[in-house]
Amino acid sequence: MQDDLAVIGSGAAAFAAAIAARTKGRSVVMVERDTVGGTCVNTGCVPSKALLAAAEARHVSLDGRFPGIRVTPFGVDLPRLIDAERDLVGALRAEKYTGLAAEYGWDILRGMATFSTDGPDPVLHVDLADGGTRKVVAEHYLIATGSAPWAPPIDGLAEAGYLTSTTAMELDALPASMIVIGGNAVGLEQAQLWNRLGVDVTVVEARDRPAPFEEPEVSAVIEEAFTREGIRVISGATITRTGRDRAGYRLALTGADGQPGEVRAEQLLVATGRRPVTAGLNLAAVGVKTGSRGEVTVDEHLRTGNPRIWAAGDVTGHPQFVYVAGAQGTLVADNAFDDAKRTLDYHHLPRVTFTSPAIASAGLTEAQAVEQGYACECRVLPLEHVPRALVNRDTHGLIKLVADHDTGRLLGAHVIAEGAGDVIATAVHALANDMTVQQMADLWCPYLTMAEGIKLAAQTFTRDVSKLSCCAS
Repeated sequence: MQDDLAVIGSGAAAFAAAIAARTKGRSVVMVERDTVGGTCVNTGCVPSKALLAAAEARHVSLDGRFPGIRVTPFGVDLPRLIDAERDLVGALRAEKYTGLAAEYGWDILRGMATFSTDGPDPVLHVDLADGGTRKVVAEHYLIATGSAPWAPPIDGLAEAGYLTSTTAMELDALPASMIVIGGNAVGLEQAQLWNRLGVDVTVVEARDRPAPFEEPEVSAVIEEAFTREGIRVISGATITRTGRDRAGYRLALTGADGQPGEVRAEQLLVATGRRPVTAGLNLAAVGVKTGSRGEVTVDEHLRTGNPRIWAAGDVTGHPQFVYVAGAQGTLVADNAFDDAKRTLDYHHLPRVTFTSPAIASAGLTEAQAVEQGYACECRVLPLEHVPRALVNRDTHGLIKLVADHDTGRLLGAHVIAEGAGDVIATAVHALANDMTVQQMADLWCPYLTMAEGIKLAAQTFTRDVSKLSCCAS
């Protein structure tokens, strides 16, 4: 029996493609070697953000932001907290993954899939988890195997062992201290999460600042925020060796000043990025090429070198966001079965780091705009000029807009503030519609929302917002 679509993997890209294919009346079979649902629901977005929310609740009980409010600091029962997170993950997996597969009517085979050929045609051989094998033949195949945490080749790291953002959520007791290697999105989120639960945290970042892919002004704000909360940040550091003894971990490093140093902690968490999962698929046998990081090579339509095989999500090396994976999965179904020849435009793609304050960006940074030949005009609006931030008694943050000096067209927006992930949606709309900063300055924005900050930032291109009435911007 031949199916219309065979999908390897069961995350966002896999499910989006399968749902789209079934909506078109096509038959689908899915192969999953591990837990149904992929990274986001099982070990990524959902559990980490659930724990971040719990950690923030404890932090708010301690920060004394609002005069007249006194709260006894929350205690932390980590096993109970982890159990609640697992219950949430299990409920979402049942409702949004295994339940949907049953509702739409496709089978999920538990096992390991490997490509081979039957004459000129690609086929899948699946070693089933409960024993035996199954041959899967399809008109089209989708590789949606996602990505996995990656650790750099640091001397002694493999022997010492370490936590990842996934395995850290399996701890049954809070450590006294933790080193987090990596100061980008995942590392920053994990550092603040564990610190707010009562762990003494040190972040070690190889580049010259935390959040190294964001604007320098944003990096400065998040480093200040971490310092206020007692999180030590070591930037520009080269780790020369990692070791472990009965007292815990020790990192030998060379600092930005060239001087040697050492950092010790009870636990070590490595958050230095993720790599596509393609090992064991036997891709070369069916003419599918991979890049230097193991990513599946695809064209703009997400087709591989084999016209019947497609790839979507993290495994392609495209931006590793669940909403990218979902959009790509749907695109594959349209292109495979309708010959739609659709592509995706990533130029206004937003990204969010769920620290507090949160970091959100879309479009170009100032440096990227200059590199692309634009004559830039930029404005930075501190949150002290945003009424919502004043009401919240939290003005730690800013909004930066990058515009083309010649046309006024918005090129990029960068926000570090509470609710930044919601604020950036306004900028995404502006970028998608090629709006100018003047058009953004004239937008309707509800008063006492953080989104109003985008409008105020746009107004700084032509006026002094400090001289505006707070209720009449």
